[in-house]
Amino acid sequence: MECKENVIHYLSWGFIVSGVAYLFWQTRFQTPYGRYVTSDGTPGRTCPAKLAWFLQELPSFLVPMLLLLSTDTQPSLGKDLLLWTFCLHYFQRTFIYSLLTKGRPSPLYIVFSAVVFCSVNGFLQGHYMLHCATYDDAWQTDIRLYTGLLMFFLGMAINIHSDHILLNLRKPGEVVYKIPKGGMFEYVSGANFFGEILEWCGYALATWSLPTFSFALFTMCSIGPRAFHHHRYYQEKFEDYPQSRKAVIPFIL
Repeated sequence: MECKENVIHYLSWGFIVSGVAYLFWQTRFQTPYGRYVTSDGTPGRTCPAKLAWFLQELPSFLVPMLLLLSTDTQPSLGKDLLLWTFCLHYFQRTFIYSLLTKGRPSPLYIVFSAVVFCSVNGFLQGHYMLHCATYDDAWQTDIRLYTGLLMFFLGMAINIHSDHILLNLRKPGEVVYKIPKGGMFEYVSGANFFGEILEWCGYALATWSLPTFSFALFTMCSIGPRAFHHHRYYQEKFEDYPQSRKAVIPFIL
């Protein structure tokens, strides 16, 4: 398959523009998810958390894998990076995290929006890395590749460990929210968000391309404000909430 350069270009810039727009939107409004979902008692408007996570994350894994299996591509660094970073992350989110989550039901329109985004992004990342990205031999010794991969796997570890802390924060049957402690939660309120942002910034650095940078930027604009919402929630709810904790970036922000 030939590289669809124009499609890749427009989708990448679409992510950049929409990400910045969504960031500004979240400074005025709060996306209804998790603890911020308000139920009006109308059936059929939400999706169970486990199913919601599975459905909305699946396209980000499935679309690149279908592209990989349906095209005859030679071994390449771009192919390896796609499999062992992007697809690895979404395998964990789709087939492992979705079974573990204990979150509240998600509004259907949020799930639908996530499915659309993940489908488009799955195509953008998969098509670019398989059919457009070219890396010469020098890139295999480039500091950006190794720094980016280190950031990615460190971020993934932080993300998974932070999710583990959140999943075990409450005992069976408890419905109250508690202050998360341990790991990166000692430094930021949104430790899981920080881990994921670090992941995709590392992915962008290791691949050094507009599509991957646009996805990293969209991620920051999308989940960064959620960390601030959580930070404000904890500060308002708990009088003993650690004052030294930042929202999303340790010691800074």
